[in-house]
Amino acid sequence: MSGERRVLVHPDRDALVASVAARFLTKTADVVDGNGGGHVCLTGGSVGIAVLAAAAGSPARNAVDWSKVHFWWGDERWVARDSDERNEKQARASFLDHLAVPEANVHPFASSDDGLSLDEAADAYARELAAYGADGVPYPRFDITFLGVGPDGHIASLFPDREGIRETERSVIAVRNSPKPPPERLSLTRPVLNASARIWLVLAGADKASALGLALAGASYSEVPAAGAKGRKRTVFFVDRDAAAEVPESLISPEY
Repeated sequence: MSGERRVLVHPDRDALVASVAARFLTKTADVVDGNGGGHVCLTGGSVGIAVLAAAAGSPARNAVDWSKVHFWWGDERWVARDSDERNEKQARASFLDHLAVPEANVHPFASSDDGLSLDEAADAYARELAAYGADGVPYPRFDITFLGVGPDGHIASLFPDREGIRETERSVIAVRNSPKPPPERLSLTRPVLNASARIWLVLAGADKASALGLALAGASYSEVPAAGAKGRKRTVFFVDRDAAAEVPESLISPEY
C-alpha cells in the first residue's frame, strides 16, 4: 500500500538542489543507523546530478557510513561505458568518486560496449537485482529512489503510452525507439520503483509544470507515468516555484 504523497515547493532551482541534498544525507544516515545498511536508486538529468554534487560537497556527507550503502540506477542510456551521456558516469564524477563507497556496492547497468545485446543487458541487471532481493521479491526494496520527470511526464525510461510503463512481470526492460534520444535504453519497471520505501521526484523549470499538474490531478499513469510513482512510505515531489505553477495550493505542504 502506498504511503503519504507531498509536494515541497522551493523558491528556485538552487534552493531546491541544496534542500534535497541536505535531506538525502540526513535520511541516508538515519537509514544506515537504523537498518545497518541501505539501497539507493539514482537518476540522471541536470537537477538530479546537481543534487548529488551538492551532497558530495557537503561536510554532512561524513555522517554517513557509505560502505554500507548500495547504489543502483533507475535507467541508463545504451551508450559506451565512457560516454558523457551515461547516468553512471555523471553520478561517479559528481558524487560516488568523492565517497568511500566499495566498488562492489555500485551497481551500474551494462554498456553498449560490454559485449552484450540490449536484451541480454536487461536480463543481467534483473539477475543482479534478484541477488539482493529478500522475502521472495526479486529485487531490493530501495530506501530512497530518485526520479526525474520529463516535460512529457516520463520517469526513468518509462514513457507515456508505451508498453514499458505497463510492464508488471519483468523488473528490467530493454527500451527501443525511445521518444527521447538515444533511442535505446534500459529501465527498471514500475513495480520495482514502487517497492521503494521513499520515492523522491525532483524537478525544476516551467517546462515541467504541465506534467506535474497532470500527475497530481489524477491522470492515468499510462498517459503521465509520473502519476504512477508511489513509494511504500512516502512519495515527495521536490519542485521549484516554476515547476509548481499548476499544482493546486491544497497539495502543497504547509512547511513550504
